[in-house]
Amino acid sequence: MSSNLLPLLQELSSQLEGTLQFDSLTKTLYATDASVYREMPLAVAFPKTESDIQKLIHFASKNGTSLIPRTAGTSLSGQCVGNGIVVDVSKHFTKILELNQEERWVRVQPGVVRDELNRFLKPHGLFFSPITSTANRAMIGGMVGNNSSGTTSIVYGVTRDKVISLHTILSDGNPVKFEALSKVEFAQKTQLDTLEGAIYKKIEEELSDPEAREEIHAQFPKKSIHRRNTGYAVDELLKSEVFEGEEKFNFCKLLSGSEGTLAFTTEIKISLDPLPDPIEIVVAAHFETIHESMVASQTAMKHPATAVELMDKIILDCTKESIEYSKNRYFVEGDPEALLMVEFRGKTLEEAMEKGKKLVEDFQQKGIGYAYPIIEPSMVSAAWALRSAGLGLLANIPGDQKAVACIEDTAVDIEDLADYIDEVDEMMKGFNQKPVHYAHAGAGEIHLRPILDLKKSKDVEEFYQISKASAELVKKYQGSLSGEHGDGRVRAAFIPLMVGEKNYQLFRRLKFTWDPQNIFNPGKIVDAAPMNKFLRYEPDSKTPEHPTLMDFSNVGGILRMAEKCNGSGDCRKLPGSGGTMCPSYMATRNERDTTRGRANTLREFLTMDKKENAFDHPEIKEAMDLCLSCKGCTSECPSNVDMASLKAEFQYQYQQANGIPLRSKAFAHINELNELGSLIPGIANFFLSNSVTGGLMKSVLGVAPKRNLPAISNQSLRKWYKKNYRALPGAKQTIKSIYFFVDEFTNHNDTQIGIKAISLLKKLGYDVKIVDHQESGRSAISKGLLPKAKKHAEANVKVFSDLIDGNTPLIGLEPSAILSFRDEYPRLVSKELVESAKKLKIHVKLIDEFLAQEAAAGNIKPDSFTTNTQKIKLHGHCHQKALSSVLWTQKILSLPVNYTVETIPSGCCGMAGSFGYEAEHYEVSQQVGELVLFPTVRKTELETIIAAPGTSCRHQIADGTGRKAKHPVEILWEALSD
Repeated sequence: MSSNLLPLLQELSSQLEGTLQFDSLTKTLYATDASVYREMPLAVAFPKTESDIQKLIHFASKNGTSLIPRTAGTSLSGQCVGNGIVVDVSKHFTKILELNQEERWVRVQPGVVRDELNRFLKPHGLFFSPITSTANRAMIGGMVGNNSSGTTSIVYGVTRDKVISLHTILSDGNPVKFEALSKVEFAQKTQLDTLEGAIYKKIEEELSDPEAREEIHAQFPKKSIHRRNTGYAVDELLKSEVFEGEEKFNFCKLLSGSEGTLAFTTEIKISLDPLPDPIEIVVAAHFETIHESMVASQTAMKHPATAVELMDKIILDCTKESIEYSKNRYFVEGDPEALLMVEFRGKTLEEAMEKGKKLVEDFQQKGIGYAYPIIEPSMVSAAWALRSAGLGLLANIPGDQKAVACIEDTAVDIEDLADYIDEVDEMMKGFNQKPVHYAHAGAGEIHLRPILDLKKSKDVEEFYQISKASAELVKKYQGSLSGEHGDGRVRAAFIPLMVGEKNYQLFRRLKFTWDPQNIFNPGKIVDAAPMNKFLRYEPDSKTPEHPTLMDFSNVGGILRMAEKCNGSGDCRKLPGSGGTMCPSYMATRNERDTTRGRANTLREFLTMDKKENAFDHPEIKEAMDLCLSCKGCTSECPSNVDMASLKAEFQYQYQQANGIPLRSKAFAHINELNELGSLIPGIANFFLSNSVTGGLMKSVLGVAPKRNLPAISNQSLRKWYKKNYRALPGAKQTIKSIYFFVDEFTNHNDTQIGIKAISLLKKLGYDVKIVDHQESGRSAISKGLLPKAKKHAEANVKVFSDLIDGNTPLIGLEPSAILSFRDEYPRLVSKELVESAKKLKIHVKLIDEFLAQEAAAGNIKPDSFTTNTQKIKLHGHCHQKALSSVLWTQKILSLPVNYTVETIPSGCCGMAGSFGYEAEHYEVSQQVGELVLFPTVRKTELETIIAAPGTSCRHQIADGTGRKAKHPVEILWEALSD
């Protein structure tokens, strides 16, 4: 940053009600979006009011800089990347302002999330119909800026069709509302002696010329293509009564899809549709060739489908490696080259199924496809989740070659689609490419992606050449180069080819009438930089290698683990969307607290750094600070970015240069401290709970004063087992032997739960064995004391490798401890133990998993339990959700025939091991709890049992709500019949 700009930015910051940040971390976070581009901004603004935006516009005009509007930052074309001030409205411009149910419209600010809006609208029988794959974080402002479409555009149209009016601020700082105008009202606007008047005068002047209108008709995409985002939508304005049509004139048609280059939008009024028929089924037609699937899409469009979506083999293969999405492949038969997912709706299941069956019959009669499973309503969301994850899943392609967005947004007439795709595939053979195919077959738009390594100059050149060849082919079919993702940086340079030089110059004249000083998102749509410049990586630069204690070799090292993040922003979803990722973002709504933000920070500093210790940066430390290591990203991030492991490694590396804090040492050695305390538990607990000594201890360690420190049990579980196990009542016949992992938390803090677990297992017919083994190492991992964790992991692998197999599993109570075998151990142990660790982890189970699987095998029967009626509300542990499933817990708690179990749709509880105990994290910890968990527990009747497998979760529920939660095995133990 120029030194003479710094005082000006500081002055501007003091004038805003919102904030202006220009530190290196914030600028790094906003240097990229979901595209391949990277450019460091001057600053990032978070305006609170329209006055803030006016001040930003004035500053940009006066100081020769620009404003780049941004909402969720999921744009694929680089629309949100630039060297000016990024203006993020996603934090404060988030209000739903007004709903008119009778007239079916809603007025919102641009930072309202699409799915959140529809949750608000659902009770009123309405919804906003455009649905993108990013709908759980995409915001209405961004959808207008890109003219988003999504899966249902074949029925409901695109965002442009829904925009009624826009409140904007023009480049002169004046607020202007754009809405439908009669011919008379339009004429009145042209008489205004303002920038608004000049804009109306200019469009009248340009489009009144018959030759200009003829050129638009001749050069623009076919009228049958409803997904058309190439350049400015002047063709839509011709439909008005002012020029050639019968509609009222509305500049919203032009502003939709203008990518924030003409005005800054502060308020949006959109039309709504009645909720669709409630019953939804999907025909998942399987094909042996892409061509066959394209022909099939034409057939499907002759049926009353509400969505026709494609997935090809490349994407389907990526789902196999995803923890979360591999579960959703259940309907895939064989190894299809393509799947066509055709959605039908009805008021009843019979009505929807009848529509689906007619399509299947049509396919069969035409001899296209080889399998046509019909996915029923209960599983449809899982199937669509597989399709929606397509973008992120492509990041799982191993190595530096990735499926790159550059020709992914082309749209042609549906009747041209099969021939067009054949020509694309033939063209790509000339580049030795087999592209990825997926998305909106029914709308004539297939997201095609070449596989390129943009770290190599050869592939960067091919990136351009493929894009150019694609543009020429699209022009041949009179298609649209952009169907819904916009021009941005990646397509803008080809606009003259697509619409002709005359129309391009018309675009330029309009742009500079609206924005004479070029302050609104310059370089997008017109006057763009070459599309293969300002990329994330400097071509032919060597990817730095960073030695790590944890093993990241399966992805090519720690830097490539961070690089797996492609910016799709799944980690920005809000609590209403379900899932765990990313709890800190849900609480703070700050980009730095997303998995994406942390990955971008790591990538930036590990790539650009010249220090001896590349991890020694306060910026990385700040970005990692609020990561709760919940592991939600391990399964929910389509790219499988494992931020918990990245944080653990970062902490270890950072501490090499900066030392280990006392608190981290204390928490990492909690087992040893508890061992000492267990020698004199009464005295130890007095000191822990006493307000003076306990308060002093909290103060010294930086523990939140409001937290209650876990008490030490009077007797450890190991000692109890040695004294009492033989005398426990058991079943008449032993079913099998199992080994019980005595984790450090159960051994000293939750001993009574451990006793009930062992007693339950023996009573049900299992011989429970306990051997000498070390702690899990969970606390050491969470604090970055990786050598200590490695020692424990190696010792445990050596102990159990010869004892555990498919017939004799290792069972654990505490999810965070036992699941370390499944997750971190293979990364932590020495090379000679890796295979042993991988073999071992297959036979390590949460007690919930074990009991549920034994029940399914018929070894545990409901008649072992009470017939009393009981309601239970279940909160699952984060690591369990990521690496196992809460369904196992739900199943075992349903073993008593009259027990009903409801899983709370909560993510992380907010405690996350020691995180919630730390004074500086206490507030965020509570905010996370308040998202879903705490309110649900408080509303629950006292007679209903709260169940939680995690020790941290139970402590958080107690501290946050005053309710005692029980481990599921406690509930089952108490439910045993006499």
